[in-house]
Amino acid sequence: MKFFTLMAFFALSMPLMAAVEPNSLKETLNVQQIAEKANIVAYYQGEDGKATVNMVITDKQGQKRERQFNILRKDEKDGGDQKYFVYFEKPADVRRMTYMVLKHTDPGKDDDRWMYLPDLSLTKRIAAGDKRTSFVGSDFLYEDVSGRSLEEDTHELNETNNDKYYVVKNTPKQPDTVEFSYFNVSIDRKNFVPMKMEFYDKEGKLYRVIESLKVETIQDFPTVTKSIVSDLKTGSKTEMDFTNVQYNIKLGDIFTERYLQRPPKEALR
Repeated sequence: MKFFTLMAFFALSMPLMAAVEPNSLKETLNVQQIAEKANIVAYYQGEDGKATVNMVITDKQGQKRERQFNILRKDEKDGGDQKYFVYFEKPADVRRMTYMVLKHTDPGKDDDRWMYLPDLSLTKRIAAGDKRTSFVGSDFLYEDVSGRSLEEDTHELNETNNDKYYVVKNTPKQPDTVEFSYFNVSIDRKNFVPMKMEFYDKEGKLYRVIESLKVETIQDFPTVTKSIVSDLKTGSKTEMDFTNVQYNIKLGDIFTERYLQRPPKEALR
């Protein structure tokens, strides 16, 4: 799901230096540049995109619940504001439910999020403080859908792992607004795909892990087509498979409240 990956990938900003060799040509990049490249790969492939997502939630006892939904994304510009639209197809209790995000990169402006609940004929505004709560009962969070702003954390490059990964520690600038104390991210040095995120609680204990399990090239874009998040405290995990991934589909102006109750045809196929 590389056009958004549902992975809450970060950005890095400390002026450290690191060496990378894309296409065998040695190029020196600072951490900010590495962060920008990883952010583009994680969230901004093409001008827009869509995918069908099959989600399986497995609790500690092995009980499974499934979700299937279509997701649409449109960028204002690379690294800038974005729009997301999610339409649920299965199971019956969530069918026709929709979710929309207007993501703002301005650190002083909260993202706008809405959920439409068809059984109640209710359009619900999701408060900024709820962005780190469960996304439709899964181990993914609302914030995981569109990611954290590049400006919300301070960062340091911890290491490069056998010339394969950049490992980066990210610490929130406003620690009281989140449940973690910091998170580490492993970034593939060749294609800048974020491959693993490890979240540590206020006591410094690892409690949540998000991993990219499968990466494919689609329309020349490296694309995460399978990912998993594990909650180490509850023993629950959520796996997502991405099919029908498409980029540059020329989405129109469908990211408005009117379409929450009447989803655009692009979300239904």
